[in-house]
Amino acid sequence: MLNVAVLMGRLVADPELRHTPNDVSVTSFTIAVDRSYVKSGADRQADFIDIVAWRGTADFVCKYFHKGQLVAVQGSIQTRTYTDKDGNKRKAFEVVADNVHFAESKRDSAGTQGSNYHSKTDTAPEQPAPAYASGDTGDFEEIPSDDDLPF
Repeated sequence: MLNVAVLMGRLVADPELRHTPNDVSVTSFTIAVDRSYVKSGADRQADFIDIVAWRGTADFVCKYFHKGQLVAVQGSIQTRTYTDKDGNKRKAFEVVADNVHFAESKRDSAGTQGSNYHSKTDTAPEQPAPAYASGDTGDFEEIPSDDDLPF
């Protein structure tokens, strides 16, 4: 069987670290993931995906990630059933994170709410884009094609 979920989105709120009675770290958080399709004349829609991280991953997320930050999550989808306060049986879908990664640079995330990154590189002057990024190929030259493949 295959159950792999890979998502990229922005944290809706700061993650909060909790512990089980056996002192296992756990956090749950939600990310907003933009849909790839936009109807003509409509605003882009987003899905709000619940994520759960355990142990070291939970500690890492709570230490380094904050509301508004772009994150990449790799994990698996799990379901669970529970009874709500009104006695109704409910089913929850969530992604159990195996890995959570930074999906933007520190400089890009510095403007997000709750970010507390401070390093020497945050104040460094912005470097100009390499010449090839603007279409200038610099030292490269096009090799003429003779349509004779060597294989």
